[in-house]
This record gives sequence, structure tokens and C-alpha cells, in this order.
Amino acid sequence: MLALSAEGILPRVDYAIFADTGWEPNAVYSHLDRLEREVAKPAGIPILRVTSGNIRSDALDPDRRFASMPLYILNQDGKAGMTRRQCTGEYKIKPIKKKIRELLGYPYPIRIPRDVFVDQWVGISTDEFHRAKDADVKYMRNRHPLIDIGWSRSDCIRYLSSIGLADTPKSSCLGCPFHGNAQWRNIRDNSPAEWADVVEFDAAIRKGNARANATGNRLLGEAFLHRSRVPLSEAPIDHVTAAEWAALQQELGTEEATQQLEEGVTDGCSPWTCRGEIAATQDDFGLAT
Repeated sequence: MLALSAEGILPRVDYAIFADTGWEPNAVYSHLDRLEREVAKPAGIPILRVTSGNIRSDALDPDRRFASMPLYILNQDGKAGMTRRQCTGEYKIKPIKKKIRELLGYPYPIRIPRDVFVDQWVGISTDEFHRAKDADVKYMRNRHPLIDIGWSRSDCIRYLSSIGLADTPKSSCLGCPFHGNAQWRNIRDNSPAEWADVVEFDAAIRKGNARANATGNRLLGEAFLHRSRVPLSEAPIDHVTAAEWAALQQELGTEEATQQLEEGVTDGCSPWTCRGEIAATQDDFGLAT
């Protein structure tokens, strides 16, 4: 969407907002720097980076309030469970809303008049039109320009390739429990340092987040990053799940799906469209006009 706006294919936006959880893959930060340098600045579009803190550090700091990640739980009785997902609201939506209020000139808790609002672009393509929703506050009006121009995920990929951005990574926390096996394989096989990081974090949260433990709310069971509920270093991430294969076949066709599986397709997460089980079609940009 940022490139389409910079080229004049879509109307020019006033700002692009990136919600940084503090634990993105290095490739995402490098790509964001490149977008700012080669796409946004030449078009006069500021990229604003906002954050509520570092999600990894917060989870391991007993003195920090932590908005829980959707960790997989193995209870003491052997039953499977999952912690609540609060991270998207805290680390993505909250800082974006705060910045938009500042841009409008009405920082919290000042009331925003009814006739003051922004049009916010959300990058949902036609493949996921059912995920297009209105904003939950009146000062933000969600727009879905990719749907408006009839673009699918494949259209987006072709466009990115045509402008030299075929290597665009998908944005999500490095250790997001919603990663599929392909994402875990991609990290393990292509970024040893980041793999060591997520394996270390997985072991560190086995008894839940540090704040809960410090306040006496200990986890009655064990927490894991992988859905198999075994340590990440031992998890069966080389297994290609039926859902992973079926989703790629539907999106890309059998030949391209096979190639993507071999290369390690990565999952993604976006503030208003965190989807978990299958790959996302958008980055974490809030584009405001």
C-alpha cells in the first residue's frame, strides 16, 4: 500500500505507521529501513515508528506488566490449553491509536470531536475480504484499498516483484506462538542467531511470564511456543501439516506451493488482522490520510 501510494496508483497518504513490538526479525527492520529510504522519503511520506515496549523483555521482567502471548499450555492433568492473546492489542493497536490521537491534536484523555477522524488503510486483500472490519473508535475509519482495486495476495506479490521488492518479509514477532512449521523452519535454517534466541525464550517461559510468577499467580502447568507442547528445540517443525499444504495450494497453485514450502513461507501478523494459523497478506503498516 505504501508503494502504491508513493507511485500515485493509490491516493497519497499523510503517514505510514509501523507498530514495533521490539522483537521483529532482523529482516523486517532492514526492509523497513529500505522502504523509508527508497520509497517513503522520495514520495514525502513519513514513516512513524511507535511502540509499547519490547514484548520479549517484558515477558521475562518480573517488574513489568505483561500482556500475554497466546502460549500453548500443557496442564498438570495432561490436558492442553492456551493463554489469552492480549499482545496484539497492547503492542500494536494501542501505540497506533496513541499516535493517531497525537496527529489529530487530541492526545488521551482529551475527547475527540465527532467530525475529526482519520481514514486508516488496512492491507487486507480480496483473499480475506471477510476480515475487513470497521474500527472500534469513531476517530479512525478503516479503509481497505487492496479490496477496492480488486487485488489478491498473488497480485500483491507480482507488484512487489515488479518494483524490486520481491524479498519483502512478513512482519510478526520472532517468537510468535502462531507461527506455522514453515516459519519455524525458516528461522532455524536461515537465521541461526534468531533461532537460538527463540529457543532460549521458549525455555525461559516454561513456567509462564515472570510478572505472574513474581505476584504469586504461577502457571499450573507448562507453557510452550510450539503447538506440539514440547520444547521448541525438539518440536516436529519439519512436518508439513495438511492445513499448511492446503492453504498454499489454494493461494498459489500446486507448483508454486511446493516451491514456497521448500523455501519456508513465513507467517505474519498485522494489528487489525492477526490470524495465526496461516500466512498473512499484509505488513504492520497503518496508513493514514
